[in-house]
Amino acid sequence: MRKLALSDEILLSVDKPARYIGGEVNMVKKDPKKAAVRFAMAFPDVYDIGMSHLGIQILYDMFNKREDVYCERVYSPWLDLDALMREKKIPLFALESQDPVRDFDFLGITLQYEMCYTNVLQLLDLSGIPLHSDQRTWEDPIVIGGGPCAYNPEPIAPFFDMFYIGEGETVYFDLLDAYKESRKNGDSRQEFLKKAARIPGIYVPSLYDVAYNEDGTIKSFRPNCPEAPEKVTKQLVMEMTDAVYPEKPLVPFIKVTQDRVVLEIMRGCIRGCRFCQAGMIYRPVREKNVERLKELARQMLKNTGHEEISLSSLSSSDYRSLESLVTFLIEEFHGKGVNVSLPSLRIDAFSLDVMSKVQDVKKSSLTFAPEAGSQRLRDVINKGLTEEEILTGASEAFEGGWNRVKLYFMLGLPTETVEDMEGIALLSEKIAEAYYEIPKERRNGKVQVVASTSFFVPKPFTPFQWARMCTKEEFLEKARVVNHKMKEMLNHKSLKYNWHEADVTVLEGVLARGDRRVASVIEEAYKNGALYDSWSESFKNEIWMKAFETCGVDLSFYTTRERSLEEIFPWDFIDTGVSKDFLKREWEQAKKGVVTPNCRERCSGCGIRKFGGGVCFEDQN
Repeated sequence: MRKLALSDEILLSVDKPARYIGGEVNMVKKDPKKAAVRFAMAFPDVYDIGMSHLGIQILYDMFNKREDVYCERVYSPWLDLDALMREKKIPLFALESQDPVRDFDFLGITLQYEMCYTNVLQLLDLSGIPLHSDQRTWEDPIVIGGGPCAYNPEPIAPFFDMFYIGEGETVYFDLLDAYKESRKNGDSRQEFLKKAARIPGIYVPSLYDVAYNEDGTIKSFRPNCPEAPEKVTKQLVMEMTDAVYPEKPLVPFIKVTQDRVVLEIMRGCIRGCRFCQAGMIYRPVREKNVERLKELARQMLKNTGHEEISLSSLSSSDYRSLESLVTFLIEEFHGKGVNVSLPSLRIDAFSLDVMSKVQDVKKSSLTFAPEAGSQRLRDVINKGLTEEEILTGASEAFEGGWNRVKLYFMLGLPTETVEDMEGIALLSEKIAEAYYEIPKERRNGKVQVVASTSFFVPKPFTPFQWARMCTKEEFLEKARVVNHKMKEMLNHKSLKYNWHEADVTVLEGVLARGDRRVASVIEEAYKNGALYDSWSESFKNEIWMKAFETCGVDLSFYTTRERSLEEIFPWDFIDTGVSKDFLKREWEQAKKGVVTPNCRERCSGCGIRKFGGGVCFEDQN
């Protein structure tokens, strides 16, 4: 029987104690003493969010297939337990063994969202690990970061020993083997870090030096030892069908964000939206064989008892065997108490037909993501979606019995005008009108159109990485323009409008494109109480503004300044395969409003062909 790290008294005093006890269905149990490498896989957010993360499930399964490795999980303690652990000096622990994280060889932190950076410091702090990598010894775990935010690791570089750039299924075992060898040989920690830097995809920040120009831009970014490469190349799984995938995923004790079996059908996206980082960094598109997916679906449902299966990808409609897979899922599981969920679909006749078969029409709403209110601006961002397609899709959906539509837009996109903003209200109105064009006897009650706007954040490795970002005041003024126009619409009672918090967006913009100088701000904010910044109930903007002031860091340098094409970016040392020249071409095309065809229509020479597979070579198979 495992001894829990928290007493019954503490567990009974905190919200959702099941977050901290482990023991879930399919949890891996090993003898920690027999593991040559102990790896704590951490997600810097609460259990309910972290348990829904597919990447951790995949790596957890892959690591634990190795006899000499024991991979365990760690999530951020919620605010109530955080306070108790500090007060009672309880060290952060892993769920499986309940052992302190500081006893592990590695602490791997998934970096999914910039607003979790103070939670990264919480994980280190509660574990008793020095916040700065240069203060750690072999008494501390090797702290490694991975995930989408690792594509610009610089704002948090001082807190990590290394970063893994790319998909974790490729060279992680090389890293673990190098670690075992270093420990056996009696290498110093620094010697191991140099050895790790030779492994493709591993970035060790301490082995690089940055110099700045007088205007604050980067003058040079260079390795300071021969072991560190000039460029760190992202690592990719090119053959998705044979890639490791958990047939026995962990089943949480409590309700979490994604309480279902997740079937990853492909990686990458052919669309090339110019604002979308995922669409660029996960290139090229690589599909999983449909027969393998059918087998995985059977196994995962059997091994979990889940009552829902969801398809995962950036754009499920672009999976070439979608019809075959969905038909199988409906025939195999529908009627057996298993719901089939299909996110990321383009709304067309096939998708609507499928959704009408798998969804309870009365309960579901349809989701469109036009992203911009006018056709001009949709062309600027390369959305590849016309107003006609949106209205046709909505009309077909209404004919099929739907009466609720969610629309997602962005405000603050490059070249945006008042007409583009007002276009959000006009498009919402046209969709409502399409509903009322259906004869009354065929309608399903009143229509509801909910338009939501997030504020645009330029991200690294996108054509918009050079763009200026709006201020908080500019964002809120744009939201007011849309809100005012919504109220002028004839069908305004059928329309609803929501918008995102502007101050969180501005901070996200700093953390997304920041350099090493931003690290001091993150640390200062954390020490003054910033935590769970992605949760509106705990986000405190005044703490962050004070931290920028205390550290003498100019927030606007990272947000409202448009970059020159010659500027060296903090992330330029990473090679994603998509060339900077291609991104520059796309930035120029955006300013002209010229649409670039998707990858299956025509190759645009982005550079990703050098990886030797995926969509770039489909026509040769």
